[in-house]
Amino acid sequence: MRDENTVRLSVAGEAKEPVLRLEAASHAGAAAEALLRRAEALTAADAGVTRILVEPGPCPEAAARLVAEGAARRADGRVEILPGLLWQVAQGWLPQARPPFPELPTISHGRRHPLRPEAPEGLLYRREIPWLGQSLSFRTLTEPGDVALFSRWMNDDRVAAIWDERGDLDRHRAYLEGLQADPHMLPLFGCLDDKPFAYFELYWAKENRLGPLYAAEDYDRGWHVAVGEEGVRGRRYVSAWLPSLMHFLFLDEPRTRRIVGEPRADHAQQIRNLHGSGFSTVATVDFPHKRAALVMLTRDHFFRDRLWVPGAAAADATPRPAAV
Repeated sequence: MRDENTVRLSVAGEAKEPVLRLEAASHAGAAAEALLRRAEALTAADAGVTRILVEPGPCPEAAARLVAEGAARRADGRVEILPGLLWQVAQGWLPQARPPFPELPTISHGRRHPLRPEAPEGLLYRREIPWLGQSLSFRTLTEPGDVALFSRWMNDDRVAAIWDERGDLDRHRAYLEGLQADPHMLPLFGCLDDKPFAYFELYWAKENRLGPLYAAEDYDRGWHVAVGEEGVRGRRYVSAWLPSLMHFLFLDEPRTRRIVGEPRADHAQQIRNLHGSGFSTVATVDFPHKRAALVMLTRDHFFRDRLWVPGAAAADATPRPAAV
Protein backbone atom coordinates (compact mmCIF):
# COMPACT_ATOMS: atom_id res chain seq x y z
CA MET A 1 0.00 0.00 0.00
CA ARG A 2 1.10 3.55 -0.67
CA ASP A 3 2.11 5.95 2.09
CA GLU A 4 -0.94 7.83 3.41
CA ASN A 5 1.02 10.27 5.61
CA THR A 6 0.51 13.10 3.11
CA VAL A 7 -3.26 12.53 2.89
CA ARG A 8 -5.96 13.79 5.24
CA LEU A 9 -9.59 12.90 4.75
CA SER A 10 -12.77 13.02 6.81
CA VAL A 11 -16.01 11.06 6.83
CA ALA A 12 -19.40 12.80 6.97
CA GLY A 13 -22.95 12.12 5.81
CA GLU A 14 -25.39 9.34 6.67
CA ALA A 15 -24.41 5.74 7.37
CA LYS A 16 -26.03 4.52 4.14
CA GLU A 17 -24.36 7.20 2.01
CA PRO A 18 -21.21 8.40 3.74
CA VAL A 19 -19.16 11.22 2.24
CA LEU A 20 -15.38 11.01 1.99
CA ARG A 21 -13.82 14.47 1.92
CA LEU A 22 -10.20 14.99 0.98
CA GLU A 23 -8.87 17.72 3.25
CA ALA A 24 -5.28 17.60 2.04
CA ALA A 25 -3.33 15.55 -0.49
CA SER A 26 0.09 16.12 -2.00
CA HIS A 27 -0.09 13.21 -4.46
CA ALA A 28 -3.06 11.95 -6.49
CA GLY A 29 -1.98 8.32 -6.27
CA ALA A 30 -1.69 8.36 -2.48
CA ALA A 31 -5.01 10.22 -2.21
CA ALA A 32 -6.80 7.67 -4.40
CA GLU A 33 -5.33 4.81 -2.38
CA ALA A 34 -6.43 6.41 0.89
CA LEU A 35 -9.96 6.87 -0.44
CA LEU A 36 -10.12 3.25 -1.54
CA ARG A 37 -8.85 1.92 1.79
CA ARG A 38 -11.33 4.02 3.76
CA ALA A 39 -14.13 2.92 1.43
CA GLU A 40 -13.10 -0.70 1.98
CA ALA A 41 -13.25 -0.22 5.75
CA LEU A 42 -16.72 1.35 5.50
CA THR A 43 -18.09 -1.54 3.45
CA ALA A 44 -16.16 -4.53 4.85
CA ALA A 45 -18.69 -5.38 7.56
CA ASP A 46 -21.77 -3.31 6.64
CA ALA A 47 -24.00 -4.36 3.73
CA GLY A 48 -26.22 -1.32 4.33
CA VAL A 49 -23.85 1.17 2.68
CA THR A 50 -25.39 1.85 -0.73
CA ARG A 51 -22.80 4.28 -2.06
CA ILE A 52 -19.93 6.48 -0.87
CA LEU A 53 -19.76 10.02 -2.21
CA VAL A 54 -16.32 11.49 -2.86
CA GLU A 55 -15.50 15.16 -2.44
CA PRO A 56 -11.95 15.40 -3.80
CA GLY A 57 -11.37 18.99 -2.71
CA PRO A 58 -7.75 19.91 -3.45
CA CYS A 59 -7.10 16.80 -5.58
CA PRO A 60 -9.67 16.20 -8.34
CA GLU A 61 -7.14 13.89 -10.00
CA ALA A 62 -7.70 11.39 -7.19
CA ALA A 63 -11.40 11.10 -8.02
CA ALA A 64 -10.54 10.73 -11.69
CA ARG A 65 -8.27 7.81 -10.79
CA LEU A 66 -11.06 6.06 -8.94
CA VAL A 67 -13.28 6.34 -12.01
CA ALA A 68 -10.50 5.16 -14.33
CA GLU A 69 -9.79 2.12 -12.13
CA GLY A 70 -13.47 1.15 -12.12
CA ALA A 71 -14.04 1.65 -8.39
CA ALA A 72 -16.30 4.66 -8.89
CA ARG A 73 -18.52 6.35 -11.45
CA ARG A 74 -19.72 9.85 -12.23
CA ALA A 75 -23.44 10.38 -11.70
CA ASP A 76 -25.40 13.63 -11.52
CA GLY A 77 -22.21 15.64 -11.37
CA ARG A 78 -20.83 13.62 -8.43
CA VAL A 79 -18.26 10.89 -8.03
CA GLU A 80 -19.58 7.90 -6.12
CA ILE A 81 -17.93 4.66 -5.05
CA LEU A 82 -20.29 1.69 -5.34
CA PRO A 83 -19.49 -1.35 -3.15
CA GLY A 84 -20.13 -3.75 -6.03
CA LEU A 85 -17.55 -1.89 -8.14
CA LEU A 86 -15.03 -1.26 -5.39
CA TRP A 87 -14.78 -4.91 -4.37
CA GLN A 88 -14.03 -5.95 -7.96
CA VAL A 89 -10.89 -3.80 -8.23
CA ALA A 90 -8.35 -6.59 -7.97
CA GLN A 91 -5.38 -4.39 -7.09
CA GLY A 92 -6.93 -3.65 -3.71
CA TRP A 93 -6.51 -7.24 -2.50
CA LEU A 94 -4.23 -9.05 -4.96
CA PRO A 95 -0.53 -8.15 -4.63
CA GLN A 96 0.08 -9.92 -7.96
CA ALA A 97 -3.04 -8.81 -9.83
CA ARG A 98 -2.72 -9.90 -13.47
CA PRO A 99 -4.67 -9.00 -16.59
CA PRO A 100 -6.93 -11.74 -17.97
CA PHE A 101 -4.91 -14.45 -19.69
CA PRO A 102 -5.48 -14.51 -23.48
CA GLU A 103 -8.16 -17.00 -24.44
CA LEU A 104 -7.00 -19.94 -26.53
CA PRO A 105 -8.85 -23.28 -26.58
CA THR A 106 -6.94 -26.49 -25.98
CA ILE A 107 -7.74 -30.12 -25.17
CA SER A 108 -6.47 -32.18 -22.26
CA HIS A 109 -7.65 -35.68 -21.32
CA GLY A 110 -10.31 -35.40 -24.01
CA ARG A 111 -11.82 -32.19 -22.60
CA ARG A 112 -11.87 -28.87 -24.44
CA HIS A 113 -11.11 -25.85 -22.25
CA PRO A 114 -9.19 -22.56 -22.32
CA LEU A 115 -5.43 -22.71 -21.96
CA ARG A 116 -4.68 -21.82 -18.32
CA PRO A 117 -2.01 -19.36 -17.16
CA GLU A 118 1.06 -20.48 -15.24
CA ALA A 119 0.33 -20.84 -11.54
CA PRO A 120 1.48 -17.87 -9.46
CA GLU A 121 3.75 -18.18 -6.42
CA GLY A 122 3.90 -16.38 -3.11
CA LEU A 123 1.30 -14.11 -1.51
CA LEU A 124 -1.85 -13.98 -3.67
CA TYR A 125 -4.49 -12.24 -1.52
CA ARG A 126 -4.69 -10.16 1.65
CA ARG A 127 -7.67 -8.66 3.45
CA GLU A 128 -8.14 -7.07 6.85
CA ILE A 129 -10.94 -8.77 8.83
CA PRO A 130 -12.45 -6.17 11.19
CA TRP A 131 -14.45 -8.61 13.36
CA LEU A 132 -11.32 -10.69 14.00
CA GLY A 133 -8.85 -7.82 14.20
CA GLN A 134 -6.53 -9.88 12.01
CA SER A 135 -5.20 -9.97 8.48
CA LEU A 136 -6.32 -12.93 6.35
CA SER A 137 -4.19 -14.01 3.41
CA PHE A 138 -3.74 -16.81 0.89
CA ARG A 139 -0.33 -17.96 -0.31
CA THR A 140 1.20 -20.85 -2.19
CA LEU A 141 2.99 -23.71 -0.44
CA THR A 142 6.55 -22.64 -1.23
CA GLU A 143 8.03 -21.90 2.19
CA PRO A 144 10.22 -24.20 4.35
CA GLY A 145 8.09 -26.36 6.59
CA ASP A 146 4.96 -26.15 4.42
CA VAL A 147 5.03 -29.84 3.46
CA ALA A 148 5.49 -30.90 7.08
CA LEU A 149 2.55 -28.74 8.18
CA PHE A 150 0.36 -30.11 5.39
CA SER A 151 1.36 -33.65 6.43
CA ARG A 152 0.48 -32.99 10.07
CA TRP A 153 -2.95 -31.73 9.09
CA MET A 154 -3.66 -34.66 6.76
CA ASN A 155 -2.88 -37.06 9.60
CA ASP A 156 -5.25 -35.29 11.99
CA ASP A 157 -8.24 -37.54 12.72
CA ARG A 158 -10.80 -34.81 12.01
CA VAL A 159 -9.25 -33.88 8.65
CA ALA A 160 -8.55 -37.49 7.66
CA ALA A 161 -12.20 -38.39 8.15
CA ILE A 162 -13.05 -36.14 5.19
CA TRP A 163 -9.88 -36.11 3.11
CA ASP A 164 -8.62 -39.70 3.59
CA GLU A 165 -5.04 -38.62 2.78
CA ARG A 166 -3.08 -40.06 5.70
CA GLY A 167 0.55 -40.77 4.94
CA ASP A 168 4.18 -39.93 5.58
CA LEU A 169 6.13 -36.85 4.55
CA ASP A 170 7.36 -38.37 1.28
CA ARG A 171 3.83 -39.27 0.22
CA HIS A 172 2.56 -35.80 0.95
CA ARG A 173 5.50 -34.12 -0.77
CA ALA A 174 4.75 -36.15 -3.91
CA TYR A 175 1.05 -35.32 -3.60
CA LEU A 176 1.71 -31.57 -3.50
CA GLU A 177 4.29 -31.71 -6.29
CA GLY A 178 1.71 -33.44 -8.45
CA LEU A 179 -0.80 -30.67 -7.83
CA GLN A 180 1.76 -27.93 -8.45
CA ALA A 181 2.60 -29.53 -11.81
CA ASP A 182 -1.07 -29.68 -12.83
CA PRO A 183 -2.18 -26.46 -14.58
CA HIS A 184 -5.80 -26.89 -13.49
CA MET A 185 -4.98 -27.04 -9.76
CA LEU A 186 -3.75 -24.44 -7.26
CA PRO A 187 -2.92 -25.53 -3.68
CA LEU A 188 -2.88 -22.71 -1.10
CA PHE A 189 -2.55 -22.07 2.60
CA GLY A 190 -4.98 -19.74 4.33
CA CYS A 191 -3.27 -17.62 6.98
CA LEU A 192 -4.26 -15.30 9.82
CA ASP A 193 -1.59 -12.70 10.57
CA ASP A 194 0.62 -14.78 8.25
CA LYS A 195 0.22 -17.98 10.32
CA PRO A 196 -1.28 -20.88 8.30
CA PHE A 197 -4.53 -22.33 9.61
CA ALA A 198 -6.12 -24.06 6.58
CA TYR A 199 -5.35 -25.74 3.29
CA PHE A 200 -7.26 -25.07 0.06
CA GLU A 201 -7.23 -26.78 -3.31
CA LEU A 202 -8.59 -24.58 -6.09
CA TYR A 203 -9.37 -26.01 -9.50
CA TRP A 204 -10.76 -25.18 -12.92
CA ALA A 205 -14.00 -27.16 -13.04
CA LYS A 206 -13.94 -27.89 -16.79
CA GLU A 207 -10.81 -30.06 -16.45
CA ASN A 208 -11.72 -31.50 -13.05
CA ARG A 209 -13.50 -34.75 -12.21
CA LEU A 210 -16.58 -32.61 -11.57
CA GLY A 211 -16.60 -31.12 -15.08
CA PRO A 212 -18.35 -33.98 -16.92
CA LEU A 213 -21.07 -34.22 -14.25
CA TYR A 214 -22.70 -30.84 -14.97
CA ALA A 215 -22.75 -28.17 -17.70
CA ALA A 216 -19.42 -26.65 -16.73
CA GLU A 217 -18.53 -23.24 -18.19
CA ASP A 218 -15.00 -22.39 -19.32
CA TYR A 219 -14.12 -20.29 -16.27
CA ASP A 220 -16.01 -22.06 -13.49
CA ARG A 221 -13.77 -22.54 -10.44
CA GLY A 222 -14.10 -25.04 -7.61
CA TRP A 223 -12.43 -25.62 -4.27
CA HIS A 224 -11.78 -28.00 -1.39
CA VAL A 225 -10.84 -27.05 2.16
CA ALA A 226 -9.21 -28.59 5.22
CA VAL A 227 -9.10 -26.42 8.34
CA GLY A 228 -6.03 -27.76 10.11
CA GLU A 229 -5.87 -25.70 13.29
CA GLU A 230 -8.43 -26.59 15.94
CA GLY A 231 -8.61 -23.04 17.33
CA VAL A 232 -9.62 -21.55 13.97
CA ARG A 233 -12.95 -23.27 13.54
CA GLY A 234 -16.43 -21.89 14.02
CA ARG A 235 -18.72 -19.28 12.50
CA ARG A 236 -16.52 -16.21 13.16
CA TYR A 237 -13.70 -17.75 11.18
CA VAL A 238 -15.84 -19.27 8.43
CA SER A 239 -17.39 -15.84 7.87
CA ALA A 240 -13.86 -14.54 7.23
CA TRP A 241 -12.14 -17.16 5.13
CA LEU A 242 -15.03 -18.52 3.05
CA PRO A 243 -16.20 -15.26 1.41
CA SER A 244 -12.59 -14.10 1.14
CA LEU A 245 -11.70 -17.24 -0.81
CA MET A 246 -14.67 -16.64 -3.11
CA HIS A 247 -13.56 -13.01 -3.45
CA PHE A 248 -10.09 -14.14 -4.48
CA LEU A 249 -11.47 -16.53 -7.11
CA PHE A 250 -13.67 -13.84 -8.66
CA LEU A 251 -10.83 -11.29 -8.66
CA ASP A 252 -8.24 -13.72 -10.01
CA GLU A 253 -10.22 -14.22 -13.23
CA PRO A 254 -12.91 -11.65 -14.13
CA ARG A 255 -14.44 -14.12 -16.60
CA THR A 256 -15.31 -16.48 -13.74
CA ARG A 257 -19.08 -16.24 -13.38
CA ARG A 258 -19.66 -19.23 -11.10
CA ILE A 259 -17.88 -20.97 -8.25
CA VAL A 260 -18.83 -24.57 -7.54
CA GLY A 261 -18.29 -27.05 -4.74
CA GLU A 262 -18.91 -30.73 -4.12
CA PRO A 263 -19.32 -31.40 -0.38
CA ARG A 264 -20.49 -34.81 0.72
CA ALA A 265 -24.27 -34.87 0.48
CA ASP A 266 -24.50 -35.93 4.12
CA HIS A 267 -22.08 -33.27 5.44
CA ALA A 268 -24.93 -31.18 6.85
CA GLN A 269 -22.80 -28.63 8.72
CA GLN A 270 -20.67 -27.76 5.70
CA ILE A 271 -23.73 -27.44 3.47
CA ARG A 272 -25.39 -25.15 6.02
CA ASN A 273 -22.24 -22.98 6.06
CA LEU A 274 -22.29 -22.80 2.27
CA HIS A 275 -25.98 -21.89 2.09
CA GLY A 276 -25.39 -19.23 4.73
CA SER A 277 -22.67 -17.76 2.54
CA GLY A 278 -24.77 -17.49 -0.61
CA PHE A 279 -24.26 -20.88 -2.27
CA SER A 280 -27.24 -22.82 -3.60
CA THR A 281 -27.51 -26.57 -3.99
CA VAL A 282 -28.31 -27.11 -7.67
CA ALA A 283 -27.97 -30.90 -8.02
CA THR A 284 -26.64 -34.10 -6.53
CA VAL A 285 -23.72 -35.77 -8.29
CA ASP A 286 -22.21 -39.21 -7.82
CA PHE A 287 -18.48 -39.95 -7.72
CA PRO A 288 -17.02 -43.45 -7.24
CA HIS A 289 -16.09 -42.53 -3.66
CA LYS A 290 -19.03 -40.34 -2.58
CA ARG A 291 -22.39 -38.81 -3.33
CA ALA A 292 -22.00 -35.04 -3.34
CA ALA A 293 -24.17 -31.95 -3.34
CA LEU A 294 -23.29 -29.69 -6.26
CA VAL A 295 -23.32 -26.17 -4.82
CA MET A 296 -22.89 -22.96 -6.78
CA LEU A 297 -22.29 -19.26 -6.13
CA THR A 298 -22.67 -16.68 -8.91
CA ARG A 299 -20.57 -13.58 -9.40
CA ASP A 300 -23.67 -11.38 -9.64
CA HIS A 301 -25.02 -12.63 -6.31
CA PHE A 302 -21.66 -12.18 -4.55
CA PHE A 303 -21.03 -8.59 -5.60
CA ARG A 304 -24.57 -7.26 -5.82
CA ASP A 305 -25.50 -8.56 -2.38
CA ARG A 306 -22.06 -7.90 -0.81
CA LEU A 307 -21.55 -11.43 0.39
CA TRP A 308 -18.14 -10.58 1.84
CA VAL A 309 -20.13 -9.11 4.77
CA PRO A 310 -21.15 -11.63 7.48
CA GLY A 311 -24.85 -12.40 7.32
CA ALA A 312 -25.41 -10.63 4.00
CA ALA A 313 -26.70 -13.83 2.38
CA ALA A 314 -29.61 -14.08 4.84
CA ALA A 315 -33.11 -13.31 3.58
CA ASP A 316 -33.51 -9.55 3.40
CA ALA A 317 -36.59 -7.62 2.26
CA THR A 318 -34.82 -4.25 2.25
CA PRO A 319 -35.10 -2.86 -1.31
CA ARG A 320 -31.89 -2.11 -3.18
CA PRO A 321 -31.76 1.12 -5.22
CA ALA A 322 -32.06 0.26 -8.90
CA ALA A 323 -28.81 2.05 -9.76
CA VAL A 324 -26.87 -0.02 -7.22
